[in-house]
Amino acid sequence: MGSLSSQLPSPSPAHPSSTTTHKIYASFCTAIISNWIECYNPSVNVWHRVTTIPGLIENQVLKGFSMVSIGHFIYIIGGRLCQKLSGHEPDEIFEVDLEVLPRVLRYDAVNDVWSKCAPLRVPRFDFACTVCDDKIYVAGGQSKLSGACGTSSAEVYDPGLDEWKLLPNMNMLRYKCVAVTWQGKIHVVGGFAEKRDVDRKIPSWGMMERSSAEVYDWENAKWDVIRGMWQLDIPPNQIVAVDDKLFSSGDCLNAWKGHIEAFDGKLNIWNEVDGSHLETLSSPVSTSVANWPPIKRLYLTMAPIGTQLYFLAGYRMPGEISRSMCNVHVFDTSANGDGWTSLEPIDEEGEKELCSHCCVLRQPQM
Repeated sequence: MGSLSSQLPSPSPAHPSSTTTHKIYASFCTAIISNWIECYNPSVNVWHRVTTIPGLIENQVLKGFSMVSIGHFIYIIGGRLCQKLSGHEPDEIFEVDLEVLPRVLRYDAVNDVWSKCAPLRVPRFDFACTVCDDKIYVAGGQSKLSGACGTSSAEVYDPGLDEWKLLPNMNMLRYKCVAVTWQGKIHVVGGFAEKRDVDRKIPSWGMMERSSAEVYDWENAKWDVIRGMWQLDIPPNQIVAVDDKLFSSGDCLNAWKGHIEAFDGKLNIWNEVDGSHLETLSSPVSTSVANWPPIKRLYLTMAPIGTQLYFLAGYRMPGEISRSMCNVHVFDTSANGDGWTSLEPIDEEGEKELCSHCCVLRQPQM
């Protein structure tokens, strides 16, 4: 298990460089193994395990946290602490929620050192999180284990000061919302949302709230509502920015809709990206083979690098219980027509669960 350092050297901002490589980091767990972090190297199409998240005892896992990067540091923020317990039947595992954490950890990917950061002002899980100007912004989420009710609170972390500062509350209570920095502004999109009303005893969720977004107005220190920015009442899975465009591949119930969509800010609508259909992201193995059951996708996460979108997907192999497969597909958003490149599948031992969406680190070549 990784050790924790109490020292917090100030992270230096990441500067673009022609000698910079990009690596993708993601956190996984299994039914019996607590969270670890793996690194995917796009240049050689290889995963390797780099560290475990400290502070978790046996059979404990962290869910619903956010994982972001600044420079060569990875931040693990908040989350829902669970315990894995064995059921009465063989191989039966179930989760028991323990608590919502305000904890924030930082991993130095260069020196392989964990550090404790100042905790969140409001503990939360399933919240929106993004980085802007080397500061971390979080908004919404759930602060309690009981009841399906979000929070409107938001806060910002300054790594140089190791300090969280509360921001004005959003206009709506939200959880399972996503955040993205776009056109220099913090956008919190979708989620299970309801209007703030302290007198309302029964939550009132509507399509209008859940399909809306909120944008932070720096000048007036308040959140502005954009109606219909998401258009669905099911929360988005991921929204990422590439150049000046936003891209999505699905929602939290269907992470891959069969194609990629781009947001048209002028018309406030999502349009299918030409040439973005890819059937093998739904199932990399033909289910027409006799006696083969439909293949199950175990995880899917998307990472932007330059003009490319990396889709990292794990699948259960047909007829296998101790072996799975990772497929990486790359879509070039600047291509005309078919922009897909599919890399060689990677065999993996066992079945692992993605615990948070991935993040990308820029790493200077030595």
